[in-house]
Amino acid sequence: MHIENIQKLQRMLDLQQKLNDETNGLDWEKGITKNGKIINWHRCIYMEAVEFIDSFPWKHWKNIDAEPNIENAKIELVDIWHFLLSEMLRVDYQKRIDNLYKHVIAVSYSQYSYDEKHENTIKMAEEMLNEATKNCPKINAIVSQFFNTCALIGLSFDELYIKYLGKNILNKFRQDNGYKDGTYIKIWNEKEDNEVMLEIIQSNPNLSSDEILNRLQQEYPNGNT
Repeated sequence: MHIENIQKLQRMLDLQQKLNDETNGLDWEKGITKNGKIINWHRCIYMEAVEFIDSFPWKHWKNIDAEPNIENAKIELVDIWHFLLSEMLRVDYQKRIDNLYKHVIAVSYSQYSYDEKHENTIKMAEEMLNEATKNCPKINAIVSQFFNTCALIGLSFDELYIKYLGKNILNKFRQDNGYKDGTYIKIWNEKEDNEVMLEIIQSNPNLSSDEILNRLQQEYPNGNT
Protein backbone atom coordinates (compact mmCIF):
# COMPACT_ATOMS: atom_id res chain seq x y z
CA MET A 1 0.00 0.00 0.00
CA HIS A 2 2.84 2.39 0.83
CA ILE A 3 4.52 1.92 -2.57
CA GLU A 4 1.20 2.08 -4.44
CA ASN A 5 0.22 5.36 -2.78
CA ILE A 6 3.66 6.86 -3.36
CA GLN A 7 3.27 5.97 -7.03
CA LYS A 8 -0.15 7.64 -7.11
CA LEU A 9 1.29 10.77 -5.52
CA GLN A 10 4.12 10.86 -8.04
CA ARG A 11 1.75 10.36 -10.96
CA MET A 12 -0.42 13.26 -9.81
CA LEU A 13 2.64 15.48 -9.45
CA ASP A 14 3.77 14.46 -12.94
CA LEU A 15 0.33 15.12 -14.44
CA GLN A 16 0.13 18.52 -12.74
CA GLN A 17 3.58 19.44 -14.02
CA LYS A 18 2.52 18.50 -17.55
CA LEU A 19 -0.76 20.43 -17.32
CA ASN A 20 0.98 23.53 -15.96
CA ASP A 21 3.72 23.35 -18.60
CA GLU A 22 1.14 23.13 -21.39
CA THR A 23 -1.24 25.72 -19.97
CA ASN A 24 1.10 28.31 -18.43
CA GLY A 25 4.41 27.77 -20.22
CA LEU A 26 7.62 26.04 -19.23
CA ASP A 27 8.71 28.80 -16.83
CA TRP A 28 5.49 28.93 -14.78
CA GLU A 29 7.49 28.07 -11.62
CA LYS A 30 8.86 31.63 -11.77
CA GLY A 31 5.37 32.93 -10.97
CA ILE A 32 4.25 34.17 -14.38
CA THR A 33 2.48 32.56 -17.33
CA LYS A 34 3.61 32.57 -20.95
CA ASN A 35 1.01 35.33 -21.46
CA GLY A 36 2.53 37.51 -18.75
CA LYS A 37 -0.15 36.82 -16.14
CA ILE A 38 0.98 36.66 -12.50
CA ILE A 39 0.38 33.28 -10.82
CA ASN A 40 -0.66 33.13 -7.17
CA TRP A 41 -1.34 29.54 -6.11
CA HIS A 42 -2.16 30.57 -2.53
CA ARG A 43 -4.93 32.85 -3.80
CA CYS A 44 -6.23 30.00 -5.94
CA ILE A 45 -6.33 27.77 -2.85
CA TYR A 46 -8.22 30.18 -0.61
CA MET A 47 -10.73 31.10 -3.30
CA GLU A 48 -11.51 27.41 -3.84
CA ALA A 49 -11.74 26.97 -0.06
CA VAL A 50 -14.48 29.61 -0.04
CA GLU A 51 -16.35 27.65 -2.73
CA PHE A 52 -15.89 24.49 -0.66
CA ILE A 53 -17.51 26.17 2.35
CA ASP A 54 -20.37 27.37 0.17
CA SER A 55 -21.21 23.73 -0.58
CA PHE A 56 -22.69 23.61 2.94
CA PRO A 57 -25.84 25.35 4.24
CA TRP A 58 -23.89 27.45 6.72
CA LYS A 59 -26.12 30.53 6.47
CA HIS A 60 -28.36 30.92 9.50
CA TRP A 61 -30.77 33.14 7.58
CA LYS A 62 -31.27 31.17 4.36
CA ASN A 63 -32.20 27.59 3.40
CA ILE A 64 -31.50 26.41 6.94
CA ASP A 65 -32.84 22.91 6.25
CA ALA A 66 -30.94 22.46 2.99
CA GLU A 67 -28.70 19.43 2.55
CA PRO A 68 -24.97 19.94 1.93
CA ASN A 69 -23.74 19.27 -1.58
CA ILE A 70 -21.10 16.71 -0.64
CA GLU A 71 -20.18 15.78 -4.21
CA ASN A 72 -19.55 19.41 -5.10
CA ALA A 73 -17.56 19.87 -1.87
CA LYS A 74 -15.35 16.96 -2.87
CA ILE A 75 -14.80 18.46 -6.33
CA GLU A 76 -13.79 21.75 -4.70
CA LEU A 77 -11.21 19.80 -2.67
CA VAL A 78 -9.94 18.24 -5.89
CA ASP A 79 -9.59 21.75 -7.34
CA ILE A 80 -7.65 22.82 -4.23
CA TRP A 81 -5.45 19.74 -4.69
CA HIS A 82 -4.57 20.88 -8.24
CA PHE A 83 -3.37 24.21 -6.89
CA LEU A 84 -1.67 22.66 -3.88
CA LEU A 85 0.21 20.25 -6.15
CA SER A 86 1.27 23.23 -8.26
CA GLU A 87 2.62 25.07 -5.23
CA MET A 88 4.44 21.93 -4.09
CA LEU A 89 6.02 21.65 -7.52
CA ARG A 90 7.00 25.32 -7.44
CA VAL A 91 8.87 24.95 -4.14
CA ASP A 92 10.18 21.48 -5.07
CA TYR A 93 8.25 19.88 -2.21
CA GLN A 94 8.13 16.59 -4.15
CA LYS A 95 11.66 15.89 -2.91
CA ARG A 96 9.95 15.31 0.43
CA ILE A 97 7.38 12.90 -0.97
CA ASP A 98 7.78 10.56 2.03
CA ASN A 99 6.79 13.47 4.27
CA LEU A 100 3.81 14.13 2.01
CA TYR A 101 2.81 10.50 2.32
CA LYS A 102 2.44 10.92 6.09
CA HIS A 103 -0.48 13.21 5.36
CA VAL A 104 -1.98 10.63 3.01
CA ILE A 105 -2.01 8.16 5.89
CA ALA A 106 -4.13 10.63 7.84
CA VAL A 107 -6.83 10.15 5.20
CA SER A 108 -6.38 6.48 4.39
CA TYR A 109 -6.19 5.28 7.98
CA SER A 110 -7.56 8.24 9.91
CA GLN A 111 -9.43 7.81 13.18
CA TYR A 112 -11.56 10.82 12.26
CA SER A 113 -15.24 10.01 12.07
CA TYR A 114 -17.36 11.48 9.32
CA ASP A 115 -18.49 14.92 10.47
CA GLU A 116 -22.28 14.64 10.26
CA LYS A 117 -23.00 18.29 11.12
CA HIS A 118 -20.03 19.49 9.05
CA GLU A 119 -19.16 22.32 11.43
CA ASN A 120 -15.70 20.87 12.14
CA THR A 121 -15.23 20.33 8.40
CA ILE A 122 -15.98 23.98 7.71
CA LYS A 123 -13.67 25.10 10.53
CA MET A 124 -10.82 22.99 9.14
CA ALA A 125 -11.37 24.48 5.69
CA GLU A 126 -11.30 27.94 7.28
CA GLU A 127 -7.95 27.11 8.88
CA MET A 128 -6.63 26.19 5.44
CA LEU A 129 -8.08 29.38 3.98
CA ASN A 130 -6.57 31.51 6.75
CA GLU A 131 -3.13 29.92 6.33
CA ALA A 132 -3.23 30.52 2.56
CA THR A 133 -3.99 34.23 3.07
CA LYS A 134 -0.95 34.85 5.29
CA ASN A 135 2.01 36.82 3.95
CA CYS A 136 4.22 33.75 4.30
CA PRO A 137 1.95 30.69 4.19
CA LYS A 138 3.44 27.42 5.42
CA ILE A 139 2.88 24.72 2.84
CA ASN A 140 3.24 21.98 5.46
CA ALA A 141 0.33 23.49 7.39
CA ILE A 142 -1.85 23.79 4.27
CA VAL A 143 -1.12 20.19 3.26
CA SER A 144 -2.05 18.97 6.74
CA GLN A 145 -5.23 21.05 6.83
CA PHE A 146 -6.18 19.86 3.36
CA PHE A 147 -5.91 16.17 4.22
CA ASN A 148 -7.68 16.69 7.55
CA THR A 149 -10.55 18.30 5.65
CA CYS A 150 -10.61 15.32 3.29
CA ALA A 151 -10.80 12.97 6.28
CA LEU A 152 -13.68 14.88 7.88
CA ILE A 153 -15.75 14.90 4.69
CA GLY A 154 -15.02 11.27 3.85
CA LEU A 155 -12.84 11.85 0.79
CA SER A 156 -10.43 8.91 0.81
CA PHE A 157 -7.05 9.10 -0.88
CA ASP A 158 -8.18 6.57 -3.50
CA GLU A 159 -11.25 8.67 -4.29
CA LEU A 160 -9.13 11.83 -4.39
CA TYR A 161 -6.81 10.10 -6.86
CA ILE A 162 -9.63 8.97 -9.18
CA LYS A 163 -11.37 12.34 -9.07
CA TYR A 164 -8.07 14.14 -9.62
CA LEU A 165 -7.37 12.12 -12.76
CA GLY A 166 -10.83 12.92 -14.11
CA LYS A 167 -10.57 16.63 -13.30
CA ASN A 168 -7.03 16.83 -14.68
CA ILE A 169 -8.28 15.49 -18.01
CA LEU A 170 -11.29 17.83 -17.91
CA ASN A 171 -8.99 20.80 -17.26
CA LYS A 172 -6.88 19.84 -20.27
CA PHE A 173 -10.07 19.43 -22.32
CA ARG A 174 -11.21 22.89 -21.23
CA GLN A 175 -7.91 24.47 -22.29
CA ASP A 176 -8.08 22.75 -25.69
CA ASN A 177 -11.61 24.01 -26.25
CA GLY A 178 -11.41 27.72 -25.57
CA TYR A 179 -11.40 28.06 -21.78
CA LYS A 180 -8.93 30.96 -21.77
CA ASP A 181 -10.59 32.98 -24.53
CA GLY A 182 -14.09 32.47 -23.15
CA THR A 183 -15.54 30.29 -25.93
CA TYR A 184 -15.69 27.10 -23.89
CA ILE A 185 -19.17 25.75 -23.09
CA LYS A 186 -19.37 24.79 -19.40
CA ILE A 187 -23.01 23.62 -19.29
CA TRP A 188 -23.57 20.43 -21.25
CA ASN A 189 -27.24 19.59 -21.79
CA GLU A 190 -28.22 21.29 -18.53
CA LYS A 191 -25.34 19.73 -16.58
CA GLU A 192 -22.10 21.39 -15.52
CA ASP A 193 -19.07 19.75 -17.10
CA ASN A 194 -17.87 18.67 -13.63
CA GLU A 195 -21.03 16.60 -13.24
CA VAL A 196 -20.54 14.99 -16.65
CA MET A 197 -16.94 14.13 -15.78
CA LEU A 198 -18.02 12.58 -12.47
CA GLU A 199 -20.66 10.46 -14.20
CA ILE A 200 -18.04 9.21 -16.66
CA ILE A 201 -15.50 8.14 -14.03
CA GLN A 202 -18.17 6.73 -11.71
CA SER A 203 -19.50 4.58 -14.55
CA ASN A 204 -16.09 2.90 -14.73
CA PRO A 205 -13.24 3.91 -12.35
CA ASN A 206 -10.80 1.88 -14.47
CA LEU A 207 -11.13 4.00 -17.60
CA SER A 208 -7.81 5.12 -19.05
CA SER A 209 -7.00 8.80 -19.58
CA ASP A 210 -7.61 8.45 -23.32
CA GLU A 211 -10.96 6.75 -22.71
CA ILE A 212 -12.09 9.53 -20.37
CA LEU A 213 -11.00 12.13 -22.92
CA ASN A 214 -12.89 10.33 -25.70
CA ARG A 215 -16.02 10.24 -23.56
CA LEU A 216 -15.72 13.98 -22.87
CA GLN A 217 -15.37 14.64 -26.59
CA GLN A 218 -18.49 12.62 -27.26
CA GLU A 219 -20.50 14.47 -24.61
CA TYR A 220 -19.32 18.00 -25.44
CA PRO A 221 -22.34 19.89 -26.85
CA ASN A 222 -20.83 21.52 -29.93
CA GLY A 223 -19.77 18.16 -31.38
CA ASN A 224 -16.73 19.65 -33.10
CA THR A 225 -13.89 18.39 -30.87
